[in-house]
Amino acid sequence: MLKNYEVYDSVYGKIVITEPVILELIYSLVLQRLEGVDQGGYLPLCKKRKRVDRLTHSIGVYWLLYKYKASIEEQIRGLIHDVSHSCFSHCIDYTLNGSQKTQSFQDNIFDSFVQKSEIKEIITKHGFDVDYIVNHQFQLEDKDIPALGADRIDYALRDALSYQVISKKNKEYILKNLIVENQHWVFKNLESAKKYAEMFFVLNSEHYSGVSSAIMFRVVGDFLKHSLERGYIEEEDLYTTDNLVLEKIKEFVSEDERLNLLWRRMNNKAGRIINNPDDYDVQVFCKSRVVDPLFKNGSSQAMRLSDAEERWREVLDRESQPKEYFLKFPKNY
Repeated sequence: MLKNYEVYDSVYGKIVITEPVILELIYSLVLQRLEGVDQGGYLPLCKKRKRVDRLTHSIGVYWLLYKYKASIEEQIRGLIHDVSHSCFSHCIDYTLNGSQKTQSFQDNIFDSFVQKSEIKEIITKHGFDVDYIVNHQFQLEDKDIPALGADRIDYALRDALSYQVISKKNKEYILKNLIVENQHWVFKNLESAKKYAEMFFVLNSEHYSGVSSAIMFRVVGDFLKHSLERGYIEEEDLYTTDNLVLEKIKEFVSEDERLNLLWRRMNNKAGRIINNPDDYDVQVFCKSRVVDPLFKNGSSQAMRLSDAEERWREVLDRESQPKEYFLKFPKNY
């Protein structure tokens, strides 16, 4: 019998998990691997951020669904939703020629990844339908942008604390004013909806789709792609952890001039990379995220933030489009 899982979480405080299927999934090798995968990509190029790993985030999504009484199937889906992420997270879309504009490589392989992993056996063992959990469109776990799902709520709050975009007091205020109504996440008032939306806007514009992320995605993507092409790593290595892959590649840095350059770019030791649309070496796109939360407006009917504030409609139109950058590497690099 597995022991209960207990942890103090930066977003929710004390978490205690006793559900057998959830415990077995958390303690599985597939889920434990996510502790070694940084949520942002490559920490040295994520400015002013404390490390956030994908296991912590996955447990946070589960816990949010559990606290708001989602079905156990939806809780399982929330817990396993990130298992198909490679090391360095969305850098994979810049390594294996995924879509830079949607960063959807992980989503595209999710079904097949689960079916081939021990997750399928665990879920089936506990009497649940793995195909239903993998393919059903749950209403609280995730929704298409700009709507809110537990995934988006959790990673934004977690990252906002990590980047110091919001205080713990404001985080508590947001959670206190979050409810579920008719299978939708809804804020109790306009003020809390705006606070969350504006927090998300800062995260997106300065971090998720900012120029620093474009640089990170490109240089890490190039580093991994070159390593694959030269046989320093195999594609299966990408589904271990960030540190294991780095240690495997670093053996070759001193003897491979191109790899050495890419390594220095990854660690800010090859000169400043700038965004210059008039003179550039490579064009890079970043997925842009924006939210349009529902809130209660003194009536029984919830409404969107964009329906209450014209300014937010303009933000939605602008931020829904992928960001485009033109990176110029230092001369001779």
